[in-house]
This record gives sequence, C-alpha cells and structure tokens, in this order.
Amino acid sequence: MTTRGVLYVHSAPRALCPHVEWAVAGVLGTRVSLDWIRQPAAPGTWRSEFSWQGQAGTASKLASALRGWHLLRFEVTAEPCATAEGERYSCTPDLGIYHAVTGIHGDILIPEDRLRAALQRSRQGETDLEAELNKLLGKPWDDELEPFRYAGEGAPVRWLHQVV
Repeated sequence: MTTRGVLYVHSAPRALCPHVEWAVAGVLGTRVSLDWIRQPAAPGTWRSEFSWQGQAGTASKLASALRGWHLLRFEVTAEPCATAEGERYSCTPDLGIYHAVTGIHGDILIPEDRLRAALQRSRQGETDLEAELNKLLGKPWDDELEPFRYAGEGAPVRWLHQVV
C-alpha cells in the first residue's frame, strides 16, 4: 500500500545538502533533486521541501537516513493509508528525534501505555505531568522548529483551506 508525505528540511549547512539528496534518493530508489533556498532563521543554512510517495513505512526510513547528521533540522510526515496510521518525525540537533503516530486529521495519537507511564512518573514525583504530556505531544520540538518553519523569501507557499 502506498502513502504520500512531505520532507521538510528546515536547516542544513550547504555542504550537507547533496548528502541529504543522496540519502533521500537511496530511500526512495530514484534520483532526487531538492530546491534549496536560504534559511533566514539560521544564516549560512539552507531549507527545502520535498513531496514524496512510497510504501507505508517510508517516513521512518527517511527519518532514519537523516537522523545521524547533527547539524540538520528536519521533519518528515506521512499520511495515513489503508494499512497504516500517519506519522510525523521531527529532528533537531539539541533534542534528537521525535516520532508521533497521527490520525486522518493530523492529530497526534498517544498510546495508552505511554500515557499511563507519564501518569506513573508524575505520581512518583519523577516529573511534572504537564512536562511529560508536552513531550508526548512533541512540544519541545515544535518550540525549537517553529522559527524555522516560517517561509523565507522565495519559499513555496502552500494554501490551506479552513475546515468548519
């Protein structure tokens, strides 16, 4: 079963850009050429977006192929399909990689065992429940990536329709 998704490279040093393309090409099994533009949130770095189509599980393969480069900030999303839920991967140099399962409307689906573990850690005084829930929802990654998500000059604009 095929799905589709988007790779967002939020920031990469120029020297790393061809390596990102090679890694993506290796996962997708086809030549890949990304359109790179300057990333104003981190001078000296570049950003790109790439829509892909592949088998369910491709998002995890893309994230795995890219996660080893410390200076790279990226996100990979995959839409749900008949045989798999959607996925979202976020990666930053400081936080590492975050993975979430997403439903058909893009909501993050948190398994009950992870919620129970967060409650247990909170009850035992190991952590604050709000902080644990924020980590489960990927808030630290969102906070770090948000300045990089804003499109710079010349970036593609994607219009979204409001759903009521």
